[in-house]
Amino acid sequence: MMELLYSIFIAPFADMASDPSFVSQVLWEGFVQGTLYALIALGFVLIFKASGVFNFAQGILVVFSVLILVGLFEAGVPAWLALVLTIGALWIMAVGIERIVLRPLVNQHDAILLMATIGLARFLTGAGQFIFGGENKAMITEELGLPVGTTEAEVFGGMMFFEHLDIAAVVIAATMVGLLAVFFNKTRFGRALRAVADDHQAALSVGISLNQIWAIVWFAAGIVALVTGIMWGARSDVSFALEIIALKALAVLIIGGFTSIPGAIVAGIAVGVIEKLFEIYWGPLMGGGVEAWFAYLLALIFLLFRPQGLFGEKIIERI
Repeated sequence: MMELLYSIFIAPFADMASDPSFVSQVLWEGFVQGTLYALIALGFVLIFKASGVFNFAQGILVVFSVLILVGLFEAGVPAWLALVLTIGALWIMAVGIERIVLRPLVNQHDAILLMATIGLARFLTGAGQFIFGGENKAMITEELGLPVGTTEAEVFGGMMFFEHLDIAAVVIAATMVGLLAVFFNKTRFGRALRAVADDHQAALSVGISLNQIWAIVWFAAGIVALVTGIMWGARSDVSFALEIIALKALAVLIIGGFTSIPGAIVAGIAVGVIEKLFEIYWGPLMGGGVEAWFAYLLALIFLLFRPQGLFGEKIIERI
């Protein structure tokens, strides 16, 4: 028993203290991964703010948007033109979703909207496999001008390696998060967005165009999904497995709060760092694969003790 307690509570911290440069490498990789989690979660927050419903289609939207980009490139379209056409396709998709799926459901129960997003997710999955096939595709990293290569630096007497693509991912994600946070929190559109989320009928009664709000928000969520898909695809491959990674944002949202952009950022980075540490230092004791489930364990703990999340608003219902 003492040996087990030592291996769980003491040995991992002793390993960290003995090799701080390796710990720094792990923390950096966790930070990069967490930044991408935060970016994915931001797409969910945008839809939730506009409709009050968790959008199950955001995960497949990450895959579908980047499949359009790669598919256009494979068809002979130059990379940057393919990117512009993909953005245009996302706008058409956002308008189509608003008119075909969302507009008939104005003032309907949240459960109906939730089921609509699940149906939309299954439709996009089938459409993506039918149009682009189910095989993995290589991301057009260099064609888009994304940096490749590695920079080495000495940290705590050891060497750390910084992938240029990871640095670019952090910079791009941070820039996008900052711009969207300012746009949705400091502008008139942001206030209209919060009004729509609170009460569809009340928003309509004061002249807010619900149709316009939903179309713009879904387009913004599509852009976030595209950037996320490009970054994740550049780190591995473009495949439908990215949808599973994207759904990890559900755990991030539970931890940070469904309506909070700062919560999505803080929780995303925290999940990325903590799960990476546990994978490296506690993973061997648990049979490996900690990254696949650790975020959901954290989310379960928050549901038990702080269901509104770190930055979410506590709901008080009077009887």
